[in-house]
Amino acid sequence: MIRQFEPNIFKVSTAAGSGTGFYLKDKNIVVTNYHVVDSYKKVSIQDMHGKRYLAHVLLANPHEDVAFLRTQEIFDLPQLDLHQEVLKQGDKIYVAGFPFGMPFTVTEGVVSASSQLMEGRSYIQTDAAINPGNSGGPMLNEAGKVVGITTCKFNNADNMGFGVPIGKLVDEFEALISAKADAFNLVCDSCSALISDESEYCNNCGQHIDTKYFQEPPLSDLGHFCEGAIAGLGIDPVLTRQGNEFWEFHIGSSLVRLFVYNKNYLYATSPINQLPNQNMDKLLEELLSLDVGVYQLGVYQKEIYVSYRVHISDVFSSRQKEISSNITGLFKKADELDDYFVEKFGCLHSIHSSKK
Repeated sequence: MIRQFEPNIFKVSTAAGSGTGFYLKDKNIVVTNYHVVDSYKKVSIQDMHGKRYLAHVLLANPHEDVAFLRTQEIFDLPQLDLHQEVLKQGDKIYVAGFPFGMPFTVTEGVVSASSQLMEGRSYIQTDAAINPGNSGGPMLNEAGKVVGITTCKFNNADNMGFGVPIGKLVDEFEALISAKADAFNLVCDSCSALISDESEYCNNCGQHIDTKYFQEPPLSDLGHFCEGAIAGLGIDPVLTRQGNEFWEFHIGSSLVRLFVYNKNYLYATSPINQLPNQNMDKLLEELLSLDVGVYQLGVYQKEIYVSYRVHISDVFSSRQKEISSNITGLFKKADELDDYFVEKFGCLHSIHSSKK
């Protein structure tokens, strides 16, 4: 019963990290935790096949730790039903999501407490395994109905996971009717009115509003540089964000990554091919002798990589344009080389390739 709803569950990524969300067809929204999207207004959502879509934060209630996302994509997915009745201790529960940003998993447990009071709020408590990255994903009962939204805000408790009861979303669902479709709508934590224009006070009740909710976290200078290089390829950088100063996406068939290593180096790299079962000597000779310009070929865990490394201090030197060109060149080179090694040595494409 649970598995049929896997397509409704998405990985949600920002420049700060990743979490999980789930799609409600009748409302055409992806539900997640607010702390997953934080103050970002545009995020990437990724389906089970690795395809990414740009989504904007339609509604946010930081007080309840809930956010609704919307994308222009029309998803042909089943309807996820909601279960708002009070759970009982011992009820079976399933937690679905992307722990630590890894591939999709489902863990099973039972309800330890249906209304655990923590920090002045009630949560569903379970012994199901919950890790960072599961935040925002659905908690489901045995019938496959959503009973809560997984949260990982409390990460110092062993064998205890928590979720926001789905009943907490009733007011937000009603607020969707009056939400501005193409805007960011903040829920006032005093009167629940929607605020779509940046303001220090709620126009309805006068409650003080922290303007940080309207302001996206700024990128670092290095972040601007890297995203400028990615944008030069005609790709929206938001779709490539996979955490703090870490970008990952496909160019053609090749998966490419751009990240900071050891706080000193900027790496652009791509796993292009798996090592073959034969012709290994000739392949290794080719790897040592093939002229790939400023890039390096290497082998790690039975896969061939092409990489480019530069010290971060050089990024902000007179070589900046050259380095940007080298990074985009690495991405294009990866898409060329994977086919080259397939044709010449019978290598398989990388396990991360879109052609695998």
